[in-house]
This record gives sequence, structure tokens and C-alpha cells, in this order.
Amino acid sequence: MDAESLLLSLELASGSGQGLSPDRRASLLTSLLLVKRDYRLNCTDWSLLPPATEEMVVQTAMVKGRFMGDPSHEYEHTELQKVNEGDKVFEEEVVVQVKEETRLVSIIDQIDKAVAIIPRGALFKTPFGPTNVNRTFEGLSLSEAKKLSSYFHFREAVDLKNKTLLEKADLDPSLDFMDSLEHDIPKAGSWSIQMERGNALVVLRSLLWPGLTFYHAPRTKNYGYIYVGTGEKNLDLPFML
Repeated sequence: MDAESLLLSLELASGSGQGLSPDRRASLLTSLLLVKRDYRLNCTDWSLLPPATEEMVVQTAMVKGRFMGDPSHEYEHTELQKVNEGDKVFEEEVVVQVKEETRLVSIIDQIDKAVAIIPRGALFKTPFGPTNVNRTFEGLSLSEAKKLSSYFHFREAVDLKNKTLLEKADLDPSLDFMDSLEHDIPKAGSWSIQMERGNALVVLRSLLWPGLTFYHAPRTKNYGYIYVGTGEKNLDLPFML
């Protein structure tokens, strides 16, 4: 989503009741336009939060429950750390404090890596390596839009690197360079895919990260995703299928 198409994007993703009030929509639209002007955003890297680090992910892994709504709030938990005293090594309990802002950065990074989506063909990779926006992309056909194989994780490929040459034989290297949603585990229940508005809109919802909604209007360039949730991963998903 970008600032110019924000209102349309929110409307298309609101089928499950997720969205913002008219007042908040207006405030958000105005704010994004100002941020884009002041920080010269490119509609891709428009987050002003610091990038997530491995240390952040480790620090926040033990924090459970919902967010407090205060970036300066500090969560506390105890963990065992190794302490050296001369030749002796022993463990002692240490109280670790984690700021809510740090947790927010970590959760956003996890959600993006796990369930950010892009339709097949929206990007293409040149033989020399760079990835570009496919300006000839006119959307998925109606039949393609109903298949999980038509959607990719919007991240660098992880599973694709482990495939054999035989498994890659039918793939187009210029288009199929990211991991397909059809191979997500658990295969039978990681995603809910539905057609809405008389087959004019396809909506994918993540069951692993409840609150993530992706939308695409077949045969158009309109697609995007929004997350409106508690920031809690559904760790019980494998036992719910």
C-alpha cells in the first residue's frame, strides 16, 4: 500500500471487519502524506522504526501477552545466564527488561518474514540479479487468483534454495524466485482463501498470524495486505487442524 491508494486499500481489506474509523482513516492519510514529504519516502521503505536485529528477536522471544500501548513500557522476565568466576562456570537468574518499542520492531519483522505476500508476476528478476517491479503485470486471472501457488512470500527465498533441479524444472527463474504459499507448513491450514464481492476480490487470511489480511482484485494491479491483530502468533495452529 502507498499513501495515494490507502483509502482504497483499506476498503478492499475490510471484508472481515478489520479497518479504521473514518476519523482515523483521514488522520492516517494526512500523516502519511506529511511523512512522505518530510522523509522523502519511496512507498517501499516507509517505516521509521529501527530495523530488527537478531538480538532484538532473542530478547523479545520470552515476552508473552498483548501490547500495552506504551512504547516506553518495559516488560520483565528472568532467564538463566552463564557466569564465569575464575575456573568455575555457573548459572544465575538475571532479570531482563525489554521495551515495548523493541518488541514491536521484532513482531513486525516476524510478521513480514512469515506472511507478507505478493502475487506471482508482480515482480521479476533479471538474469543479472536485480529485482524490479513488473510494469506489464495486469493482475492474476480469476482461475489463478484462487490458487495458493499464485502467491509468494515477499522475502528472499528460503525453501526454494533446497529444491532439486528436477523440482525447479517447471519454474520460470524470472518469476518464480520466491517461496510459494502452497508449500507452507501445515500445508492444509496455514491460509484461508476466499472470493468476495461476486468474485471481484480474492482475500487470503493467515491462520498462523491472525489479523493478517491480503487482498487482490483479479485482472487488476490492486493488491496489498494489512495487519490488524494483537501481535500474537497462533502457536496452537498445528493442533487445530
